[in-house]
Amino acid sequence: MSVRSRTVKSSVKHAPGARPAPASPHEQETPVPVLPGAEPFRHEGGEVGVLLCHGFTGSPQSLRPWADFLAERGLTVSLPLLPGHGTRWEDMAVTGWQDWYAEVDRELRVLRERCDQVFVFGLSMGGALSLRLAAKHGDAISGLVLVNPANKVHGLSAYALPVARHLVRTTKGLADDIALPGSHEVGYDRVPLHAAHSVRKFFRLVDGELPQVTQPLVVLHSPQDHVVPPADSARILSRVSSTDVSEILLEQSYHVATLDHDAERIFDESYRFIGRLAPSVGMKGSTSGG
Repeated sequence: MSVRSRTVKSSVKHAPGARPAPASPHEQETPVPVLPGAEPFRHEGGEVGVLLCHGFTGSPQSLRPWADFLAERGLTVSLPLLPGHGTRWEDMAVTGWQDWYAEVDRELRVLRERCDQVFVFGLSMGGALSLRLAAKHGDAISGLVLVNPANKVHGLSAYALPVARHLVRTTKGLADDIALPGSHEVGYDRVPLHAAHSVRKFFRLVDGELPQVTQPLVVLHSPQDHVVPPADSARILSRVSSTDVSEILLEQSYHVATLDHDAERIFDESYRFIGRLAPSVGMKGSTSGG
């Protein structure tokens, strides 16, 4: 059995006098094994495609059951691994939001070449990535489904980040906010503060672009989320220009709801949403693909 590896290269620019990133250029170009379960996933299906975007410090593992559900129903599915994720937190310390967004933007363009319609789904920071894709690509995206989408950095002393990132390398991780016993998220147990500062800037950028989002939108969020409060979903819903909008509460789940009690509801609602907007899927009904 072969072991998948990833080469991590930095696009982070540091100001003169700033503390350098922990990894050397040689280390940044050394292939690093991907954590078991964190591998990217792609399925070649029909003419309707779905791009799934995972969250900050997470991996495709958090969305893999959702991706499998869609693939089993004949959809073309892309679930990329964001740069710096799914290996070790030191790799994330030399990446930033430009790297993460470039990866999903590239995957979207590949899907657009392959499919007649493309939908974008996201969890947490993946929701912010999805929203920026929607703002930038317009009608090239048929609809969005966001699960506990993040709009701000919470619990990381956000206002202290610009200074703290030069003094402290990491803080406590965000993984495993799941109510379902035995369910586990593959992610980092530490958060590099350089990356946290970058995602903070990214959230501010996306917040300013929300009025450019016009696509049909479903937002599913958990009242008991301990990572991203419901206020983030409310902020997004109040600022987008979409007129076809649905809000669904996930009462039984915490932050990583795609691995939690409400996972099947998320999958069913998202497939119903696609079926309503994509005639080729809608004609197949809920029994398609098994």
